[in-house]
Amino acid sequence: MDSNTAIAALAALAQSTRLETFRLLVRHEPDGIPAGELARLLDVPQNTMSAHLATLSRAGLVSSERQSRSIIYRADLQGLRNLTLFLLKDCCGGSAELCAPLIAELTSCCAPEVELS
Repeated sequence: MDSNTAIAALAALAQSTRLETFRLLVRHEPDGIPAGELARLLDVPQNTMSAHLATLSRAGLVSSERQSRSIIYRADLQGLRNLTLFLLKDCCGGSAELCAPLIAELTSCCAPEVELS
């Protein structure tokens, strides 16, 4: 990821409705959410939601797929991964021990639940 792409992604997320939309889509991976349902859940007019989704899409943070008469939106987890790696690539000037707490927190929040027998 280059700086301009990272700036576009960060700018897209720097607005409350778009940030909440993206977070909602991440929570609903991999199924996604229809555009109309997103607008309803976030109490945003559908035309406004369409504009927000277009901004997130141009920034590489969401993808869409037509299913019959609906458009299903999903978080682009590869885009999120690319942005996160761009931000952390030179973490703490190469001092891995300084980034260890951050990496540990990221790992624990995303760890799959273990089923006990």
